[in-house]
Amino acid sequence: MLENKTDRRRFLKATGVSLALPMLESVPVLGAASGGAKAKRLVCVGGYLGFHQEAIYPKETGRGYTMSQTLQPLAGHRGDFTIFSGLDHRAKHGHGEWANYLCGQKVGKVSLDQIVARALGQATRFESIQLTAGQASRFMSYNHDGVALPMIQRPSVFYNKLFASAADRAHTEYLLKSGRSSLDLVRNEAKRLQGRVSARDRHKLDEYFGSVREVEKRMTRQLNGIDLPLPKTDYKLPGYDPIAPNLMIEAEQLMYDLMALALETDSTRVMTMFLAGLGQVFTIGGETLQAGYHALSHHGNDGEKIQDLVRVEVEHMKCLENFISQLKAKTDAEGRPLLDSTIVMMGTGMGNASDHTNNDLPTVVAGGGFRHGSHVAIDPKADGAPLLGDLYITLMQQMGMEVDRFSNAKRNLNELFS
Repeated sequence: MLENKTDRRRFLKATGVSLALPMLESVPVLGAASGGAKAKRLVCVGGYLGFHQEAIYPKETGRGYTMSQTLQPLAGHRGDFTIFSGLDHRAKHGHGEWANYLCGQKVGKVSLDQIVARALGQATRFESIQLTAGQASRFMSYNHDGVALPMIQRPSVFYNKLFASAADRAHTEYLLKSGRSSLDLVRNEAKRLQGRVSARDRHKLDEYFGSVREVEKRMTRQLNGIDLPLPKTDYKLPGYDPIAPNLMIEAEQLMYDLMALALETDSTRVMTMFLAGLGQVFTIGGETLQAGYHALSHHGNDGEKIQDLVRVEVEHMKCLENFISQLKAKTDAEGRPLLDSTIVMMGTGMGNASDHTNNDLPTVVAGGGFRHGSHVAIDPKADGAPLLGDLYITLMQQMGMEVDRFSNAKRNLNELFS
């Protein structure tokens, strides 16, 4: 063990190594979460078409519940996750309001992941990463200026982002430096205009300067990290990107594998993944389903359609199960399983896609140092019933963040994990 604490950058330069070290206890990463934080990472997965509530919710509450059909793939991790029912943001209804999942009551407000990224993501190569399995039809993440953040759809693009070649890095450095020059020119022109425009336009320019500063901070952080050794991996991608609509689940599996590697190499601490739901017709277990995913979600209580819909949702849970297994097998700088310090949340902004309602949002929370193993059922009609945002406050507090509100939520649900 190193006798004196030092920052990771200085240590790597001094040793002259050409490949990345794993996370080391004696080589702290700058800006890491406070020592008292039980969780240091956040992964949010969102299903566009929600989950059939009768199949995902256990019939019993508390710790002695019987595993539901949709949750059955997670049975081996029963003590590592909690299933919540009855929570939502008291938001508007409809597909267009789906993004309330991470934004809270109003779509377009800064999303949970970006609040966390600003607090915890400064020390890593990527403050946050946004992904999609399948063609995204909605945005999931919004920054502090209300700008929707694009998502990576191709696993190969995500892979190359994590494990770039020397040539790729040189090209990236060139683009970053060129971009900084362009920002300087635009900023100088905007400053020149400030004294010649109306008060309303000056306000717009102030907002613009704020956005420019955010971009400059991101670019500076990326440039500072250019000379750091990049992580290496033996992971092999398939020879093609599974981006055809009916290969969405295959893409989902790959994205989870790469997310696990991103966390293991501390390339980022905040990630989101959107699970798309359009007209793709899946083949599961050698059997082609009777209709497309979106059509199945609008089942109109047709028993056969519901059965096929649940089969798709079970596949999503199988993918999640593999991700949780990987995080339990991989370790952090203290030698603990990554899952112990990573909050993994799977949820949705759609409570019932069949009738486009956005209340009672099924939510699974795994890892993060919480006491798990329960079905927590909330009665939304009860006086003072908690909101999904109250759960988000608990998640942020578990990561050492001093917060007491999120959107229209103003308390935590810490007692539900005790």
